[in-house]
Amino acid sequence: MRDSSRTILTALATFLTLWLMLGFWPLARGSQLVLSLGVVLLSSSIFWFQWRQYRQRRAVSQQITDHILPPEDFQGAVVLVCGDTAPLFSDFVHFRETRSGWYLQVQNAEQLPLLAQRLATVRPALVSQVSVLLAFIPEQHAAEEDLIQSQRGWHRSLVQCRTWLAGIPPVWSVVWASPPGSSATEDNDAQWFTVTPDLPGVRVRQHGHVALPVTDWQWETDTPSRFRLALWLDSILVLNERYLSRPLSLRQGELPSLKFCAAGICLTPVSALTGNLLQQQISGITTLRPQSEASSGMLPLPDMLLPHLPRRHGISRRMQDVRLAGALCFTFLALACLASFVNNQRLVRSVSDHLAQYHQLSGTPPAPKEQAQRRLRADSRLLDTWLRQSEPLRYGLGLYQGLRLIPPVEAAISNWTPPPPPRPVIKKIITGPRTIRLDSMSLFDVGKWQLKSGSTKVLINALVGIKAKPGWLIVVAGHTDNTGDDASNQVLSLKRAESVRDWMRDTGDVPERCFAVQGYGESRPLKINDTDVGRAANRRVEISLVPQVNACMASGTHSVVTTATIQVQSNKEY
Repeated sequence: MRDSSRTILTALATFLTLWLMLGFWPLARGSQLVLSLGVVLLSSSIFWFQWRQYRQRRAVSQQITDHILPPEDFQGAVVLVCGDTAPLFSDFVHFRETRSGWYLQVQNAEQLPLLAQRLATVRPALVSQVSVLLAFIPEQHAAEEDLIQSQRGWHRSLVQCRTWLAGIPPVWSVVWASPPGSSATEDNDAQWFTVTPDLPGVRVRQHGHVALPVTDWQWETDTPSRFRLALWLDSILVLNERYLSRPLSLRQGELPSLKFCAAGICLTPVSALTGNLLQQQISGITTLRPQSEASSGMLPLPDMLLPHLPRRHGISRRMQDVRLAGALCFTFLALACLASFVNNQRLVRSVSDHLAQYHQLSGTPPAPKEQAQRRLRADSRLLDTWLRQSEPLRYGLGLYQGLRLIPPVEAAISNWTPPPPPRPVIKKIITGPRTIRLDSMSLFDVGKWQLKSGSTKVLINALVGIKAKPGWLIVVAGHTDNTGDDASNQVLSLKRAESVRDWMRDTGDVPERCFAVQGYGESRPLKINDTDVGRAANRRVEISLVPQVNACMASGTHSVVTTATIQVQSNKEY
C-alpha cells in the first residue's frame, strides 16, 4: 500500500506540474515543450526508482510473517521491543499480547525497519499506536564497548523507521535487574520503578497503579533494605544514563538525537553473566560483588507504562499521504493563482498600451490611427468572445480582469471614424447644345398649332428628367417641309414653337424669360423634300439648351427646368 500510494502521489505531482506549465504559466511554446519533456523524464526516473525499491523491499519483507502482527482493529499500544529481548519472549513465539498492548520482538537492528515497513504496509491503521521499547538487561553484558556499538546500531535503525511510521515513533526504555538480596516482595513479584513526564522523580509502582515517591516508599522498609535499595537504584540509573540515554541523545552525523519519553526499572530475578556491568558498577562503589541468580521463564512486561506514552493522532502513513496530496493540490492552486494573476496583468498592460497609443494619435495622417484602431478592434473581439464563451482557465480562478477593459475599448473605438477616401475628380466636359426633336404630327393636327389632346403624354415622356438651371437658355424652334408657301410655313412653325413653349412654361412653372422661340419654316430641312420620308423628317419642333450667362437669372427664381434639347419629328405635313 505504501508503494502504491507513493506511485499515485508521483503521478499526481507529474500531472499537476504539466497542467501548471501547459495551462497556466505564460511560457513560450518551445519552453513549454522543453520543460514538459524534462518533467516526464524526471517522473519516469522516479517511477523506475520506486519500482526497484518495491522489488527489493518485497523480497526482504516476505521474511516477516503476518501472524505475529496485531489485528487491524487492535486498540492497544503496539510496542516494538528492541535490545535485550531474548528473556522477554519464548524461542518460538516472537510476540506477546497483554490487555493493554501487543509486544513484537525485534531480534536485531536490521530487522527493525523491515518490521516497521511490514507493519505500515499490512496494518496502516495501527501506525499511530506504534512505539519502540529499548530493553536493557545490564547483567547480561560484560563488554562495555560491544554494548555501546549495539546501541548505535539501534539508533540508526530507529531513525530509519520514520520513513514508514510517519516520523520517529515514541522511544522508551526499561531496565531489568535482579533485586538486592531479600528486597523483593514476599510473593516474589517484580518491583517496578518508573519515570514518566506527568509525575516528577522516580516513582515506585505498587499494586500496579499506585505511584509513590521512592523516598516515601523507602522509609516504609527497614534500614538495611533501604540502604541496599538506594544503592541498587542509583547504580541502575547510572548504567541507564551511560549506556542508553547518553548514546541516543548524542547527535551522530545525520542521526538526530533521541530522548526517552518514559523509563522503567524492574527488579526481578534475572539470569546474569559473571562479571557483568551491574556487578562492575556496584563493586566499584562498595568493593562487593553481587551474587548472580538463576531465573526461569519470561521477564514481566511493562504494561503500567503504556498509559503514559504519548498518543499520536492523525499521523499514520495513510494520513501522511493524504496530507502530502493536499499539500500538492494547495501548491498547485497557489501557483495557478499566481500564474493567473500574471496573465491578467499582462492582458491589462497590453490593452492599456494599445489604448494609450491610440489616444496619442491625432488622426492626421489617418493611417497610424487606423492601424491602432484595428488593434483595439482585435482586442474587443477577443474580450467579447471570452465574455460569451467564458475566459480561458489561465485567466480565471476568480482573477479575470477582462470585463473592466471592455467599456474603455468600446468607447475608444466609437469616438473616432476614419475619414472617407477622396472621391475621384470627374472633369465635366461641356459640349455643344444637345437637341431633342419632337414629331410635329404627334403634337399638332395638319395646318394647326394648338396641341392635340394626346400630345401631353408625348411631351412628358420626352422631357422627364430634363432640368434647367441658371446660365442656360431654352430655345424652342419650329420647322416645316416645303409644302405650301414660305410665309405660311414661317408663321406655322413659329406658332407651333410658341405652343410648346407655353406648355413647358405652364407645366414646369418656368418663367418665360428662360425661353427663346424661333420659327424657321422650311428654311432648314434635315433631308430633301422629294420623298415622304424626307418631308416627315423636316416637320419637327426642336428644343435645345444654349449656354448664356444672364439667361434665367431673375432674383428669387430657383426654378428647375429641362437641360437637354428635344427634337420632335413628324411623320406627316400639310
